[in-house]
Amino acid sequence: METVNWKVEGMSCSNCALTINKYLQKEGLQNVKVNLIGGDVSFDINENKTQQNIIKGIESLGYNVQTGEAKNNVKKKFLSTHLQRFLFCLIFTIPLMLHMFVHVHWLMNPLLQLALCIPVYFVGMNFFGRSAVKSIINGMPNMNVLIAIGASAAFIYSLIGTILNLGEAYLFYETAAAIITLIFLGNYIEEWTIQSTQKALNSLAKSQKVMANMIAFDDKHEEIIFPVEGNQLRSGDIILIKSGEQVPADCKILWGDASVSEAIITGESLPIEKHAKDLLIGGSLLIDGTAKAQVTAAAADSVLSNIINLVKQAQGEKPPVQQFADKISAIFVPVVLIIAAISFAINYLLLHDLTTSIMRCIAVLVIACPCAMGLATPAAIAVGLGRAARNGILFRNAKSLELFKNIKQVVFDKTGTLTTGEFAIDNFQLAVDDINEEEFKKIVFSLEKYSNHPIAKSIAASWKTKQLISWKKIEELKGFGMRAETKDGTVYCAGSYQMAKHVTNDDSHNIYVIKNDVLIGWIDVKDEIRSEAKTVIDYFKNKNIKTILLSGDKKNTCEILAATLGIDKVIPEQTPQQKLGKITTLNNELPTAMIGDGINDAPALAKATIGISMSDASHIAVQTADVVLMNNGIKNFPLALGLGKHTFITIKQNLFWAFLYNVIAIPIAAFGLLSPAIAALVMGLSDVVLAANSVRLFIKKVV
Repeated sequence: METVNWKVEGMSCSNCALTINKYLQKEGLQNVKVNLIGGDVSFDINENKTQQNIIKGIESLGYNVQTGEAKNNVKKKFLSTHLQRFLFCLIFTIPLMLHMFVHVHWLMNPLLQLALCIPVYFVGMNFFGRSAVKSIINGMPNMNVLIAIGASAAFIYSLIGTILNLGEAYLFYETAAAIITLIFLGNYIEEWTIQSTQKALNSLAKSQKVMANMIAFDDKHEEIIFPVEGNQLRSGDIILIKSGEQVPADCKILWGDASVSEAIITGESLPIEKHAKDLLIGGSLLIDGTAKAQVTAAAADSVLSNIINLVKQAQGEKPPVQQFADKISAIFVPVVLIIAAISFAINYLLLHDLTTSIMRCIAVLVIACPCAMGLATPAAIAVGLGRAARNGILFRNAKSLELFKNIKQVVFDKTGTLTTGEFAIDNFQLAVDDINEEEFKKIVFSLEKYSNHPIAKSIAASWKTKQLISWKKIEELKGFGMRAETKDGTVYCAGSYQMAKHVTNDDSHNIYVIKNDVLIGWIDVKDEIRSEAKTVIDYFKNKNIKTILLSGDKKNTCEILAATLGIDKVIPEQTPQQKLGKITTLNNELPTAMIGDGINDAPALAKATIGISMSDASHIAVQTADVVLMNNGIKNFPLALGLGKHTFITIKQNLFWAFLYNVIAIPIAAFGLLSPAIAALVMGLSDVVLAANSVRLFIKKVV
C-alpha cells in the first residue's frame, strides 16, 4: 500500500472537494483526504490501481492534478487565473454597463451589446460551463451549475430578444456579463483571502527551499565548496553553514560553535547555543558562528518536512462539526435549482411579467452560495493549525482541535514533563569509616557508567574519573540497579531501596551503595522543576480545569512537587498498566487531557481524550499522542488548549454566517430586492467574510 500526495487545482467550493472525495472512494482507495483550502489530496493506493488512471479520472471531473515540482514550473496559459479572467471580462463589461449611467443612444444597439457580451460569455462558459457539465455528468452538481444557468438564462433571453427584435426591454446582456465578471472578481478575492489562511504553512514550506554550501574533496584531498539546492542534499553529505544562513537540512555539527534560532520550528524566539555533536534542525537560522555539519536526513525526511506533512494531513481531515455542513452542501445545488424554479413560477403567476420573473430567478441562482458552508470549517482549521505550527504545536488531526473545547481535567506525568528530567546530585553521605569520599565516588562512577537510567547517567556525569575499578562481572538488574563483582570476589551494588532493604530500613534516599551486603553510603538527587510549570498549572486553575499528577515516582516526592506547584490531586507509584487504568477511569468521569514524555506514558496518552507529548519525548510517546509540543517544554500547552477552543468557536461563527447568509439572501433575491449583478457581487463577498473571520485567529488572544 503506497500513500500518494497530490496538489489538485480548480477546487472552488465544498462540492468540488466532495466530488473528488467521492470519486476516489468509488475507485476503492483508502484513507482519502481532500483539503479544499490547500488543494492537497492524499490517499492510499494498492497495486491494482495505477496513478495515471486516477489522474485521468480526476482531470475528467474538470480539475488539474499536479504530481511534482516539474509540473508546478510549467508556464500557465493566458486566462488560466481568476484575476486574468476578471480583467479580460471587465474590458467588455464596462461599456455594457455604461448605458445604465450615461444615456448614449448607440450603446443600446442590440448587435453592439451582443458583440461585447460574446467574449465575456465565452470565457465564462469555458470555465463555469465546462465545470458545471462535468459535475452533472458525475452526479455531483457544483455551484458553477447555478452560475452557468443564471448567466446563460440572461444571455439566451437577450439573444432571443435581439433575433426577434423585441426591443430594449428584452436586452439583459449587461446582466449576463456582470454575473460572470463579478463572480470572477469574487473568486479572485476569495482565493487571495484564503491564501492568507495558509500563511503560516507557506512560511514553513518556504524555509525548505534554501541553498546549501556543500563540501567535497578533490584528488588532492583538499576541500571544495560549491552551492546546491537544499532538496538535493542526502544523508551523509557534508555542508558548511555560515553566520546568518538558514540550516538547509537536518544535520549534526562536526566542527564549530553556533548560536541558532529554532523559532520557525518551535516558536521559541531565544537562540540556542550549539556545539560539536549537537543536532541542527533544517529551517532553523544560524544567527552567529560557523559550523561544518553532516546531513542526517534528506529533505523529504526532515523534521520540517514531517511537520508540514502533518499539518497538511490534519487540514485534510474533517472534525464532526463539519459533517452536517457537508450533508447540506451535497444537496445544496439541486435544492437551489428547485427554489429558483418555484420563485420563477410564483413571480410569473403573481406579476404576469416574464422578464421580471426570469431576473428574480437568475438572482436566486447567482446569490446562493454552497461555498460558504464548505469553507466554514477548513478555513478556520487552516489558520488554527498554521498558528499552532508556527508556535511549535503540532496537531495530528483536526478532531483534536474540536475535542479541546470539552477538556475539564489535565493529567501530568512528573519526570521530564513537570520536571526537566535532568538530575543533579543534591546530597550524599558515607555510612562507613574505612572508605573516603574519593574512593566512594570512584565506586559509584565505576558502577553507574554502565547504566542507561537517567539518574545513573547524571551521577556518572558529575563524578566522572579516569580511575576505574576493573570488574570481573557487571550487570544491570531492571527496577533495582547495578551489581558488579571484582576479580577478588568483592560484590558492589548501587540502586534503589528495593536493592538495599535487607541492609537498611530508611527508604528516603534515591541511590544506596552496598559492598558485600554492607551499606557504605547513599545519594540523593534532585530533578529540577521546569521554569514554566507553575505558570501552566496556575493557568489551568484559573480556567477551573482540574490538575492531576500521575507518576510512577514515590508518594513523598510526588506530594512535595504537587504542593510546590499547586496541583489538585496526586496519584503516585503507578506502573504503566495502572496509569492506563487510571486514565480510563478519569476519562469516564470527565473529558481528560494527558501530557507525558516516556515510553511508560504511551498507553495512557493513547487512551486519554487528548494525549499530548513533547518533541524530546520517547518516539513511541510522540507517535501515540494527538498533539506534540515542539519547544522542549510545556509552556505552550495553554496555547494549544486556547487555539483548540477558539478554532472551534470560529468554526461555529463561520457556519452560523454561512447558514444565515443563504437563509436571508435567497428569499431577498426571490422577492426581487436584488438585481442579478448585485447578487453576483454579494455571493463572491460572502466567502471573503468567512475567510477574514478565520484569519482573525492569527492575532486573536486565545490564552
